[in-house]
Amino acid sequence: MARHRTKSCRPFLFAVLLPAVAWLPIAGGAQAIEVAYLSPAGDATEATPSGLLPPATDVYYGTQGEPRSDPAPRPATADYPRYGNLNNRLAMWVITQQHTYFGGFVLALPIFCLIIEMMGLMARDRITSARYDRLARDFLRISLIAFSVSSLLGASLVGALLTLYPTFFRYISGVFKSMMWIYALVFLAESIALYLYYYSWDRMREGARKWLHASLGVVLNVFGTMLLFLANSWVSFMMSPAGVDQSGRYLGNAWHTLHTALWNPFNAHRFLADMMTGGAVVLGYAAFRFMTAKTEDEKGYYDWMGYVFMFLTMAALIPMPFAGYWLMRSVYEYRQQLGVTMMGGMLTWMFVLQAIAVGALFIGANYYLWQGMMRMPGAERYHRCIKYLLYGLILSFLVWFTPHTLWMTAEETKAIGGAQHPVIGNFGVMSAKNGAINLMIVLSGVSYILYKRANKVLTANWQQTGNMIITVVFTGAMLNIVGLAVYGFYLPAHIRVGLSLPQFLSTATALVVGLLVNRALLKDARPIGPVAWGRVSIRGQMTLFLLGMAFTWVMGLMGFIRSSGRLGWHVHEIMRDASAWSFTPGLGAAAGMVTLNMALFWIFLVGVFWLSRTTLAEAEAPERIWAGTGGTREPAFGQPVPNQGLLEDG
Repeated sequence: MARHRTKSCRPFLFAVLLPAVAWLPIAGGAQAIEVAYLSPAGDATEATPSGLLPPATDVYYGTQGEPRSDPAPRPATADYPRYGNLNNRLAMWVITQQHTYFGGFVLALPIFCLIIEMMGLMARDRITSARYDRLARDFLRISLIAFSVSSLLGASLVGALLTLYPTFFRYISGVFKSMMWIYALVFLAESIALYLYYYSWDRMREGARKWLHASLGVVLNVFGTMLLFLANSWVSFMMSPAGVDQSGRYLGNAWHTLHTALWNPFNAHRFLADMMTGGAVVLGYAAFRFMTAKTEDEKGYYDWMGYVFMFLTMAALIPMPFAGYWLMRSVYEYRQQLGVTMMGGMLTWMFVLQAIAVGALFIGANYYLWQGMMRMPGAERYHRCIKYLLYGLILSFLVWFTPHTLWMTAEETKAIGGAQHPVIGNFGVMSAKNGAINLMIVLSGVSYILYKRANKVLTANWQQTGNMIITVVFTGAMLNIVGLAVYGFYLPAHIRVGLSLPQFLSTATALVVGLLVNRALLKDARPIGPVAWGRVSIRGQMTLFLLGMAFTWVMGLMGFIRSSGRLGWHVHEIMRDASAWSFTPGLGAAAGMVTLNMALFWIFLVGVFWLSRTTLAEAEAPERIWAGTGGTREPAFGQPVPNQGLLEDG
């Protein structure tokens, strides 16, 4: 079968030096499921379903090239070093996942810091400006420490690959050899930009220099995003190789090896995942500090911190399902076998587990919003609406994680007439899944609108028209989403998949129009009372803490699913994995390893936060800035203000 060609975007002239997120097929646990691909490694071309191509022909683009590297090796079990009872696969899993976690944290924090700094620059008063500026600077300090940890983990990853998988590392580094120096330059540029951004904070805190400082933040985040995209090229090459022939020889076109079939959707998916990881860490930190705070000033500061980062994290979570859909659709377009393995084969129940976790994130985020209304006088007006939102979220959640097929005995299968239940089976098709997640996003938008109105009275003379517009767009979106989901029950699968676009457009239209109209209505609204930061229930803060941990758990699970799709290949259809650990772990073993990695990450974070706090003098304590009793380090924002004024500012 001929390879598909893609329309390439303008190439970034980048490549990679370190395999920052080089996921190897994962193994572990006594409950592992051994599969047919455990046969001894043979010629990769013999196993390629697409048939033989002429020599020196790109396996994806179909273009001719001049081989510039050796063919991919055909390793045997003896080629993988053994060190006592060490499980090489599990060791690589832990090191790679920790590096991926910290890499995402380091990418997200400077982006959050830049956004918060810009919010301070555009704030209407100096109190709010000082608050945002201090928050951004404090987390940038944490980013410096996390950057060092991420670099050490990256070096450890390279060492582990050289030690545990030397044959694979020699091949993959040979393919990307011509572009390694670019990764090194980008890494160096990001390091310099990060230190300049932090150490110039006090020197460039006034007037036009403050805007120049923010521009340094833009440069830093451009380099950080470039570094992520370069690292993704290794991962996408392992799943969907390009730029090599069927024997694995590099054909001299660096852009082809970089721009594989899955590179663009990987970039979108990993970028949003890293933003969620960074936000999740701050959510957990803010909730923990709130629950251990000893003063009202501390509670107010950390309550506000959690609120700010909750919405930054949700901004990444909302588009995540659509990025995931783009990635899986690209997987199916590249190689249907990969897609079936991941979503219809042995990894199906991993997707069900992921769906449960993602649905819980949306319900938890809404619950935090509802608990946050306790800060606001006048919110009682909307309490009666919460139960209806909860009903809708739970119903969507049940549809969202319902599988298309169920584990059943032969007698049960015979009793219902097949593998699919005659009614519930419909909820497992793609149109129903897309309808459920879109409905959860729309309902989350309604919760946010109620939250923003909780302590305000609308005074705009066009409020009836505005409310009507919001009602119509949200009602219309929900009816269209549900209608298309039901319509998909009666369509063939290849047509049904096309319904995802109008469902997405309905959601996007409702959110954009509804939130903009609501913002305009609130512009001149009369406040009922101040937002009482720090006066939120422990239930809300516990939810915030658990959300932070759940975000990182979901990221680990998604990485496992993505990596396991390659089954018995280091590089799909090019280089086999002939190690003793080349099998897919069972559901329990995989979930246990994901949980272990999440726990290790949070333990490391405790050390990072402790180190960051030891660098702060008492006069710089963030809660003192919140209370208006800080030292003289903030002259750009005027004299200290009373505590009451800060607590009232919403």
